[in-house]
This record gives sequence, structure tokens and C-alpha cells, in this order.
Amino acid sequence: MMRFAPVLLGLLALAPASIHQMIAAAAVSQVGVNTIYDPSYVVLRYPGGDLPRERGVCADVVIRAFRSIGVDLQREVHEDMRANFSAYPHSWGLRAPDSNIDHRRVPNLMTFFTRRGKKVEGAFETGDIVAWRLQGGYFHIGIVAEEVVPGTTRHYMVHNIGQGAQKEDVLNAFAIIGHYRW
Repeated sequence: MMRFAPVLLGLLALAPASIHQMIAAAAVSQVGVNTIYDPSYVVLRYPGGDLPRERGVCADVVIRAFRSIGVDLQREVHEDMRANFSAYPHSWGLRAPDSNIDHRRVPNLMTFFTRRGKKVEGAFETGDIVAWRLQGGYFHIGIVAEEVVPGTTRHYMVHNIGQGAQKEDVLNAFAIIGHYRW
């Protein structure tokens, strides 16, 4: 029986990462690539549209991480908004969904995740999505990284708050208004 232990350990090393680890890893992979904060309205291909990889906002970090697991939030949010437009915020004066921008707005992502039953409470885990309210009333969103801040049990966050995607110790830096797990 002991002669199979190395084989078993080798197989465990090849086990696929969890979906949550994949989301977190995809977010971290954007650090140093997504270097320009760009909130511009852009006409995007649908589905699967994206800005150039070096550009984006906080929501684009989430959108790109989810595409790595085969979830196109542009399409998912747009289809849900088409079917349930009144359930979404109307802060931008739209009279109908807009597949170019709706998925790039934090309140829409929060509504979508809540409608999908992804809202959670309690400890933050790798791959979780966190939404914050910044000073001045702005919304912000990021992804919980797998790596823990040294000397704590707190995870780093991957987000874009103005200088491209960053991995930083900011989980509790802002007022948390949403916590979601895919």
C-alpha cells in the first residue's frame, strides 16, 4: 500500500484548481497588464466584447476574471436586464439595457449577483467578489486573491481604483456594501 503513496500525491498535485481559485488567479494575472484606468463609454462587440487589455475600470477586473471560467458577464447581465429591466438601478437615465456598458457598472453587477443568489455573508474566501462604497458615494468592486496579507488572516484584493489592476491590502479600506461568491 505504501508504494502507491507517491502516485497518489502526484495525482493530488494535478488536481484542477477550484473555480474560486481560477477566478482569483485570473484577477491576479491582470496586475501589470491592465495599467490604465479608462471609464470611457466604448461600443463593444456582443457577446464577448472587451476593451483593450491594458485599459479598464474596477468592473473590468471582474468581467475578465469571469471570462476565464467561461462566464461572459456582458451577455449574462444584458440578458437578465432585458428580461428584468425594472429590477436594475436606473441611475444613468437609460430606458433600455445597453450591452456596451451595463456590465461595467458596479450597481448592475451587484444586482445581477444578488438576483443569481450569489450574495453571501461571513468570512471572505478566495475568488469572492467584494463591492464597496467609496468616500464621495462612488461604487467600487474587486476580487479576493488567494494570497493572505503576511501576519494576518486577511486576503489581498485585486481591483482597479485608478492605476490599473492592483493586488493590495484594501479589503477593509472602504465601506463594504456587497459580498458575493460564484
